[in-house]
Amino acid sequence: MLRTIVWAITAAGAGSSFAADVDRGARIFRACSSCHIVDDTRTTFGPSLKGVVGRRAAIMDDYVYSAALKKAGEDGLVWNEHELAEFLARPSRKIPGTKMRFWGLWSFDIDDLIAFLKANPL
Repeated sequence: MLRTIVWAITAAGAGSSFAADVDRGARIFRACSSCHIVDDTRTTFGPSLKGVVGRRAAIMDDYVYSAALKKAGEDGLVWNEHELAEFLARPSRKIPGTKMRFWGLWSFDIDDLIAFLKANPL
C-alpha cells in the first residue's frame, strides 16, 4: 500500500518537477503517429498536429471532427499547454463525444509530449 502511495505521489509530481524532454516526447509521439503527423499540415487518419500548440480546436479544413470537438472549438477552446494536458490525460473526459479513441497518457509523459509538439510549429 505504501509503495502504491509513493508511486502515485511521484508520478503526479513528475511532470512539474523536471524540465520537459523533447527527445522523450518524440518517442512518446510514436504511439500517436499511427493517426497523426507533425511534419506536415495534411490530414492522415487524424488531423495534423503540426502547430497544434496555440491553435484553436477543430479548425483543420481537411479533417471531419466530431460534433463535440467542433463545438469546443467554436466555444473558444485553444490548445494551449493546460488544455492539451487535460485532453491528453483522458480525451473522453475533457471532450465527451470526441472521436479520438485513446485512453490517455500518464502525467509524467504529457509534459514531454507537449514539448515535442511545441517543437513542431507551423
